[in-house]
Amino acid sequence: MIEPWDLTTTNLGRLADQHFEVAVLPTGAIEAHNRHLPEGQDFLHTTHVARTSCRLAWERCPSVICLPTIPYGVDCNLLDFPLTIHVSQAALDALVRDIILSLRAHGIRKVVILNGHGGNCFTALVRQIQCDTDVHVFTVNWWTVGRDRYDSVFESPDDHAGEMETSVALALYPDLVELASAGSGRPKPFRFEALRRGWARTSRRFARLNDHCACGDPSRASAEKGRRYLDLVCGRIGDFLAELAGQTIDSQFPHG
Repeated sequence: MIEPWDLTTTNLGRLADQHFEVAVLPTGAIEAHNRHLPEGQDFLHTTHVARTSCRLAWERCPSVICLPTIPYGVDCNLLDFPLTIHVSQAALDALVRDIILSLRAHGIRKVVILNGHGGNCFTALVRQIQCDTDVHVFTVNWWTVGRDRYDSVFESPDDHAGEMETSVALALYPDLVELASAGSGRPKPFRFEALRRGWARTSRRFARLNDHCACGDPSRASAEKGRRYLDLVCGRIGDFLAELAGQTIDSQFPHG
Protein backbone atom coordinates (compact mmCIF):
# COMPACT_ATOMS: atom_id res chain seq x y z
CA MET A 1 0.00 0.00 0.00
CA ILE A 2 1.25 3.49 -0.84
CA GLU A 3 1.42 5.61 2.31
CA PRO A 4 2.10 9.35 1.75
CA TRP A 5 3.85 9.60 5.14
CA ASP A 6 6.24 6.70 4.44
CA LEU A 7 9.32 7.60 2.39
CA THR A 8 9.82 4.00 1.28
CA THR A 9 6.36 3.64 -0.30
CA THR A 10 5.53 7.15 -1.56
CA ASN A 11 6.91 8.42 -4.87
CA LEU A 12 8.17 11.45 -6.76
CA GLY A 13 4.72 12.27 -8.07
CA ARG A 14 3.46 12.79 -4.52
CA LEU A 15 6.65 14.23 -3.06
CA ALA A 16 6.85 16.95 -5.68
CA ASP A 17 3.52 18.37 -4.49
CA GLN A 18 4.02 17.94 -0.74
CA HIS A 19 5.76 20.07 1.89
CA PHE A 20 7.07 18.26 4.95
CA GLU A 21 7.66 19.96 8.29
CA VAL A 22 8.93 17.00 10.33
CA ALA A 23 11.06 14.00 9.46
CA VAL A 24 11.18 10.98 11.76
CA LEU A 25 14.37 8.90 11.74
CA PRO A 26 14.05 5.59 13.63
CA THR A 27 17.22 3.94 14.97
CA GLY A 28 17.55 0.42 16.28
CA ALA A 29 20.06 -2.40 16.75
CA ILE A 30 20.72 -6.02 15.86
CA GLU A 31 21.55 -7.99 19.00
CA ALA A 32 20.59 -10.87 21.26
CA HIS A 33 17.44 -10.53 23.38
CA ASN A 34 17.45 -13.54 25.69
CA ARG A 35 16.98 -16.86 23.85
CA HIS A 36 13.37 -16.32 22.85
CA LEU A 37 13.21 -12.95 21.04
CA PRO A 38 14.47 -12.20 17.52
CA GLU A 39 17.85 -10.57 16.94
CA GLY A 40 15.98 -7.81 15.12
CA GLN A 41 13.80 -6.96 18.12
CA ASP A 42 14.92 -3.32 18.35
CA PHE A 43 14.69 -2.85 14.58
CA LEU A 44 11.24 -4.44 14.36
CA HIS A 45 9.47 -2.76 17.25
CA THR A 46 11.02 0.65 16.57
CA THR A 47 9.89 0.47 12.94
CA HIS A 48 6.36 -0.29 14.11
CA VAL A 49 6.32 2.57 16.62
CA ALA A 50 7.68 5.02 14.05
CA ARG A 51 5.23 4.04 11.32
CA THR A 52 2.21 3.98 13.62
CA SER A 53 3.10 7.32 15.23
CA CYS A 54 3.62 8.97 11.84
CA ARG A 55 0.31 7.60 10.57
CA LEU A 56 -1.50 9.00 13.61
CA ALA A 57 0.24 12.37 13.22
CA TRP A 58 -0.55 12.51 9.49
CA GLU A 59 -4.26 12.22 10.24
CA ARG A 60 -4.02 15.52 12.16
CA CYS A 61 -1.24 17.33 10.30
CA PRO A 62 -0.25 15.86 6.91
CA SER A 63 3.33 17.12 6.84
CA VAL A 64 5.25 14.34 8.63
CA ILE A 65 7.52 11.89 6.79
CA CYS A 66 8.81 8.59 8.20
CA LEU A 67 12.27 7.51 7.08
CA PRO A 68 13.53 3.90 7.00
CA THR A 69 14.91 2.58 10.28
CA ILE A 70 18.68 2.46 10.69
CA PRO A 71 19.11 -1.20 11.70
CA TYR A 72 22.53 -1.11 13.37
CA GLY A 73 23.47 0.47 16.68
CA VAL A 74 26.14 0.73 19.36
CA ASP A 75 26.56 -2.83 20.63
CA CYS A 76 30.20 -3.30 21.63
CA ASN A 77 29.16 -4.59 25.07
CA LEU A 78 27.12 -7.44 23.52
CA LEU A 79 29.70 -8.75 21.06
CA ASP A 80 30.22 -11.89 23.17
CA PHE A 81 26.90 -13.15 21.77
CA PRO A 82 26.75 -14.61 18.24
CA LEU A 83 26.28 -12.23 15.29
CA THR A 84 25.69 -9.10 17.31
CA ILE A 85 26.37 -6.23 14.89
CA HIS A 86 28.16 -3.21 16.36
CA VAL A 87 28.80 0.22 14.87
CA SER A 88 30.59 2.89 16.85
CA GLN A 89 28.70 5.93 18.11
CA ALA A 90 31.00 8.07 15.95
CA ALA A 91 30.02 6.12 12.82
CA LEU A 92 26.34 6.25 13.74
CA ASP A 93 26.55 9.98 14.44
CA ALA A 94 28.22 10.57 11.07
CA LEU A 95 25.44 8.71 9.26
CA VAL A 96 22.68 10.49 11.17
CA ARG A 97 24.31 13.87 10.59
CA ASP A 98 24.50 13.27 6.83
CA ILE A 99 20.84 12.23 6.78
CA ILE A 100 19.86 15.39 8.67
CA LEU A 101 21.86 17.59 6.29
CA SER A 102 20.15 15.88 3.35
CA LEU A 103 16.77 16.64 4.90
CA ARG A 104 17.82 20.28 5.38
CA ALA A 105 18.63 20.49 1.67
CA HIS A 106 14.96 19.62 1.08
CA GLY A 107 13.72 22.30 3.47
CA ILE A 108 13.07 20.13 6.53
CA ARG A 109 14.24 21.82 9.72
CA LYS A 110 12.52 19.64 12.35
CA VAL A 111 13.89 16.13 12.81
CA VAL A 112 12.90 13.55 15.42
CA ILE A 113 15.34 10.71 16.10
CA LEU A 114 13.07 7.93 17.34
CA ASN A 115 15.49 5.65 19.13
CA GLY A 116 14.80 2.03 19.98
CA HIS A 117 18.09 0.91 21.49
CA GLY A 118 19.54 1.90 24.84
CA GLY A 119 23.12 1.80 23.58
CA ASN A 120 22.55 4.63 21.11
CA CYS A 121 23.13 8.12 22.55
CA PHE A 122 22.67 11.18 20.35
CA THR A 123 22.87 13.91 23.00
CA ALA A 124 26.20 15.38 21.91
CA LEU A 125 25.31 15.12 18.22
CA VAL A 126 22.01 16.96 18.68
CA ARG A 127 23.73 19.74 20.61
CA GLN A 128 26.37 20.15 17.90
CA ILE A 129 23.91 20.10 15.00
CA GLN A 130 21.76 22.78 16.59
CA CYS A 131 24.86 24.94 17.06
CA ASP A 132 26.14 24.36 13.53
CA THR A 133 22.89 24.53 11.54
CA ASP A 134 19.35 25.88 11.71
CA VAL A 135 17.88 22.38 12.07
CA HIS A 136 16.08 21.51 15.32
CA VAL A 137 16.64 17.89 16.33
CA PHE A 138 14.65 16.06 19.01
CA THR A 139 15.30 12.60 20.46
CA VAL A 140 12.71 10.17 21.77
CA ASN A 141 13.60 6.82 23.35
CA TRP A 142 10.27 5.22 22.55
CA TRP A 143 10.25 2.64 25.36
CA THR A 144 10.38 5.41 28.00
CA VAL A 145 7.43 7.40 26.66
CA GLY A 146 4.90 5.63 28.89
CA ARG A 147 7.05 5.26 32.01
CA ASP A 148 4.56 7.19 34.15
CA ARG A 149 1.98 4.45 33.47
CA TYR A 150 4.38 1.53 33.24
CA ASP A 151 3.28 0.00 36.56
CA SER A 152 -0.36 -0.01 35.46
CA VAL A 153 0.52 -2.27 32.51
CA PHE A 154 3.46 -4.41 33.63
CA GLU A 155 4.14 -6.32 36.83
CA SER A 156 7.92 -6.17 37.02
CA PRO A 157 10.69 -3.73 36.06
CA ASP A 158 12.08 -4.27 32.57
CA ASP A 159 15.58 -3.65 31.29
CA HIS A 160 16.43 -5.93 28.39
CA ALA A 161 14.31 -8.74 26.92
CA GLY A 162 12.00 -8.87 29.92
CA GLU A 163 8.26 -8.46 30.39
CA MET A 164 7.83 -5.28 28.36
CA GLU A 165 9.87 -6.22 25.30
CA THR A 166 8.44 -9.73 25.26
CA SER A 167 4.89 -8.36 25.52
CA VAL A 168 5.55 -5.99 22.63
CA ALA A 169 6.94 -8.85 20.56
CA LEU A 170 3.91 -11.03 21.36
CA ALA A 171 1.65 -8.21 20.20
CA LEU A 172 3.53 -7.49 16.97
CA TYR A 173 5.18 -10.71 15.77
CA PRO A 174 4.18 -13.67 17.96
CA ASP A 175 5.47 -16.11 15.34
CA LEU A 176 9.02 -14.92 16.13
CA VAL A 177 8.74 -15.45 19.90
CA GLU A 178 9.87 -18.80 21.38
CA LEU A 179 8.94 -18.21 25.01
CA ALA A 180 9.58 -21.81 26.05
CA SER A 181 13.31 -21.31 25.44
CA ALA A 182 13.62 -18.08 27.44
CA GLY A 183 16.12 -17.77 30.25
CA SER A 184 15.11 -16.29 33.59
CA GLY A 185 16.60 -12.89 32.85
CA ARG A 186 18.15 -12.70 36.31
CA PRO A 187 21.43 -10.73 36.17
CA LYS A 188 24.36 -10.89 38.54
CA PRO A 189 24.18 -7.82 40.79
CA PHE A 190 26.87 -5.17 40.93
CA ARG A 191 29.28 -5.62 43.82
CA PHE A 192 29.30 -1.87 44.60
CA GLU A 193 26.46 -0.19 46.46
CA ALA A 194 26.90 3.01 44.45
CA LEU A 195 26.18 1.10 41.23
CA ARG A 196 23.28 -0.80 42.79
CA ARG A 197 21.69 2.46 43.95
CA GLY A 198 22.28 4.09 40.58
CA TRP A 199 24.19 7.24 41.57
CA ALA A 200 27.32 5.79 39.98
CA ARG A 201 27.07 4.25 36.54
CA THR A 202 29.17 2.15 34.22
CA SER A 203 28.74 0.21 30.99
CA ARG A 204 27.64 -3.38 31.42
CA ARG A 205 29.31 -6.27 29.61
CA PHE A 206 26.17 -8.34 29.08
CA ALA A 207 28.02 -11.66 29.04
CA ARG A 208 28.90 -11.01 32.70
CA LEU A 209 25.24 -10.62 33.67
CA ASN A 210 24.19 -14.13 32.58
CA ASP A 211 24.59 -16.51 29.64
CA HIS A 212 21.46 -15.44 27.74
CA CYS A 213 21.87 -11.67 27.30
CA ALA A 214 18.88 -10.60 29.36
CA CYS A 215 18.05 -8.38 32.29
CA GLY A 216 14.37 -8.75 33.03
CA ASP A 217 11.82 -11.52 33.63
CA PRO A 218 9.77 -12.38 30.51
CA SER A 219 7.52 -14.93 32.19
CA ARG A 220 4.60 -12.55 32.85
CA ALA A 221 4.53 -11.12 29.32
CA SER A 222 1.37 -11.09 27.24
CA ALA A 223 0.22 -9.73 23.90
CA GLU A 224 -2.52 -7.73 25.63
CA LYS A 225 0.05 -5.88 27.76
CA GLY A 226 2.12 -5.21 24.67
CA ARG A 227 -0.84 -3.75 22.80
CA ARG A 228 -1.78 -1.51 25.73
CA TYR A 229 1.72 -0.09 26.01
CA LEU A 230 2.14 0.36 22.26
CA ASP A 231 -1.20 2.18 22.03
CA LEU A 232 -0.14 4.52 24.83
CA VAL A 233 3.32 5.20 23.40
CA CYS A 234 2.28 5.60 19.76
CA GLY A 235 -0.58 7.89 20.72
CA ARG A 236 1.71 10.18 22.69
CA ILE A 237 4.41 10.26 20.03
CA GLY A 238 1.81 10.87 17.32
CA ASP A 239 0.47 13.83 19.29
CA PHE A 240 3.98 15.26 19.66
CA LEU A 241 4.73 14.90 15.94
CA ALA A 242 1.48 16.60 14.96
CA GLU A 243 2.08 19.43 17.42
CA LEU A 244 5.66 19.84 16.24
CA ALA A 245 4.60 19.93 12.60
CA GLY A 246 2.04 22.63 13.32
CA GLN A 247 4.44 25.01 15.07
CA THR A 248 6.28 27.79 13.23
CA ILE A 249 10.02 28.08 13.78
CA ASP A 250 10.67 31.57 15.16
CA SER A 251 13.52 33.17 17.11
CA GLN A 252 12.41 31.49 20.37
CA PHE A 253 11.57 28.01 19.00
CA PRO A 254 11.10 25.53 20.65
CA HIS A 255 10.64 27.61 23.80
CA GLY A 256 7.51 29.48 24.81
